[in-house]
Amino acid sequence: MIKLRTIVKIPKYEDKITHADKIMFIGSCFTENIGNKLLESLFKVDINPFGILYNPVSIRNSLEILINKKIFNLKDLNFYNGLWYSYFHHSKFSHNKQDVCLQKINEQLKISSNFLTQIKYLFITFGTAWVYNLAHSTQTVSNCHKIPDRNFNRKLLTTEIIISNYEQLIKLFNTINPNLKIIFTVSPVRHLRDGAIENQRSKAILLLAIKQIIEQYKNTYYFPAYEIVMDDLRDYRFYESDLTHINYTGINYIWEQFGETFFTKENRQKNYKAQKLFKSINHKPNKPKSEEYAIFRKKTLEKIKNFYLGIE
Repeated sequence: MIKLRTIVKIPKYEDKITHADKIMFIGSCFTENIGNKLLESLFKVDINPFGILYNPVSIRNSLEILINKKIFNLKDLNFYNGLWYSYFHHSKFSHNKQDVCLQKINEQLKISSNFLTQIKYLFITFGTAWVYNLAHSTQTVSNCHKIPDRNFNRKLLTTEIIISNYEQLIKLFNTINPNLKIIFTVSPVRHLRDGAIENQRSKAILLLAIKQIIEQYKNTYYFPAYEIVMDDLRDYRFYESDLTHINYTGINYIWEQFGETFFTKENRQKNYKAQKLFKSINHKPNKPKSEEYAIFRKKTLEKIKNFYLGIE
């Protein structure tokens, strides 16, 4: 029989995710795509509390901020082109009012810091090994906020630097949450603005660093999202029109592979029921103030309660 595709062998993962577990996703686009799929299946998920992050150092910094329960103050904010922003956050937290920007940041920090202490699974997705440091300091920024390039120094991380960063982080987690499972992934989204060759070198550094981390520390694992796209799908029909980001079909395929890896057969069936409930939650009525819609909402809330209690 002629082979028409490369099937990526996914490592076995014995401990399965259930709806009782709390899960955090942090990092590049994979976190948003798969994290949102879990939300639609009514899992307890916190997705990117700092917004999308791309490099391992920024992700490590963000997790340490949550562990230490840091509260941001006005000195942590900067102002450019009419907006207040934080170098630790994505631009979705930026605002033209300083107090609003600070409030958005601290409200999310409080929620996510508390959530982090309760999670069973942490998914970390690296996007690139290229980092931008402030020109006048060694601080690695999570987002450049469209500020001129002269304000930053661009640098390619080494595997040694990444491993050193995560040795410290894993030791912290072993203290506050020793049963935590950490699953690393590499985003299949190519950073072509860095250049095609530079992107490949960057991804190689990320993959080698993760390999050494999971060989060294228990409760750390790797899910091959990058390889599924590069070797199995391997076709531009699974990309958006920018030929860089994965489209709806590609995301759904990765989600299927994710489910085969991390869910039991029973839980995969339960997800279908959850997704129907999620659609009911997000239903937009023609008459939101009608008695019919009030009854619909009451029934939906009762179904959700029964879902988590395991009542059919």
